Amino acid sequence: MRESRLKLAAGYVALLIISVMFIVPFVWLLRSSVMDLSQIFIMPPEWLPRPFHFDNFKNAMTVVPFGAFFKNTLIIVVSVLLGTVVSSTVAAFGFSRIRWKGRDMVFAILMSAMMLPGAVTLIPSFLGWKTLGFYDTFYPLIVPAYFGGGIFNIFLLRQFYLTIPQDFDEAAFVDGANYFQIYWRILLPLSRSAVIVVALFTFLGSWNDFMGPLIYLKSDSRFTLALGLQMFQGSYTAQWDLLMAASAAVVLPCVVVFLVGQRYFLEGITLTGLKG
Repeated sequence: MRESRLKLAAGYVALLIISVMFIVPFVWLLRSSVMDLSQIFIMPPEWLPRPFHFDNFKNAMTVVPFGAFFKNTLIIVVSVLLGTVVSSTVAAFGFSRIRWKGRDMVFAILMSAMMLPGAVTLIPSFLGWKTLGFYDTFYPLIVPAYFGGGIFNIFLLRQFYLTIPQDFDEAAFVDGANYFQIYWRILLPLSRSAVIVVALFTFLGSWNDFMGPLIYLKSDSRFTLALGLQMFQGSYTAQWDLLMAASAAVVLPCVVVFLVGQRYFLEGITLTGLKG
């Protein structure tokens, strides 16, 4: 009994240490966002700003065209979110509920593609989009979401669909339903948690994407928020107070979205993969 309590206490201590490791950088970001530039790197560090400089947020929004960056980011995120959810749910439906020749082999090949590093396809993809004339446009960032929606998302949804009994499909077929009606009226409502998990991952990935816009966007008017943050850094110095304020503003939507969808996130991850 005593040994089990010690193990439990050790587990809580380990979780506490790991939590602090993740929370401290976020706290540093928040305190720096309302500090004067001279206070941020003072030693020993001061965790409480004196005084609070809330005007950092206002100045950060006016130094760079934050409104245009937010609009560009919103267009990309909403488009990618819609395309990913639609394409990944349809693909997962085909791999889990429809029997066709070579289905398992195609799925195995698809899974093996997850092991390919992104750098392998980076240059061919860039050359392809540039040849099509879509360089410095949003298309390279949006269009791929409508053709698969990500291998991991397909895998996640397929595993979730496999936990739903096939009896529902058979009963629907008896009532005269087709595959689309089964997908739309049965699978999607029952897999809401898994779809929300995919939507959360997609939102966070697209909102924080830096490499994609950096490669495919050239004009400042098309920059996203992630690229806009780079404007606070010069060749020899950086406006750290404004950068921290802008970073806090960019991170806030991610925190809000995760807190709102946390229950569905945990539920979707828990239930996925119960049946192989």
